[in-house]
Amino acid sequence: MTETAVRIGPNAVHLCIDMQRLFAEKTEWHTPTLADIVPNIARIIEAKPGRTIFARFTVPETPDAAEGNWRSYYQHWSGIVQASSSDPGLVDVIEPLTALARQAETLDKPTYSMFGVSGLADRLAARNVDTLVITGVETDVCVLATVFDAIDRGYRIIVVKDAVTSGSLESHKATIDVLLPRMPQQIALASTATLLANWTD
Repeated sequence: MTETAVRIGPNAVHLCIDMQRLFAEKTEWHTPTLADIVPNIARIIEAKPGRTIFARFTVPETPDAAEGNWRSYYQHWSGIVQASSSDPGLVDVIEPLTALARQAETLDKPTYSMFGVSGLADRLAARNVDTLVITGVETDVCVLATVFDAIDRGYRIIVVKDAVTSGSLESHKATIDVLLPRMPQQIALASTATLLANWTD
């Protein structure tokens, strides 16, 4: 699907992934370009009120509180666990989007994919959603995991390429330029301007 093929109707929902202090501030997971995508995300939310679901990536209190191999993951990222324990507000949505998040639904997820949240699929089904508009961080981690989970569930995906980013710009670019274009029947890549011009309801 090219940008010109993007057409969005009334059964679309915007998933805004992990726009949190945890990634915006000087933590071990700092994403320097996160601030660059905030204006475009805000434009989408403001243009389509009531159509956004926020996700927040949660951190366990200790590595041992995590499940399975997530324990070794958080043993490696013990600094993140300590920082989150000292400042629980690190999981909060960043300040430029806080007011918008208060007017939307926010789901906490312990996994990369938003579909790790119990009941998300049921929420979307109740709204007859068939299209998911994806923004947030990180392109090559939580965004990508959500995209693949959504594809497996049959959703049409639109990744807003100027409203996603990563701590690794090399990996971000490879995802946007190489990986996602391999699935044009299932994934569209669009700029914020193109998205809003073609979201017709």
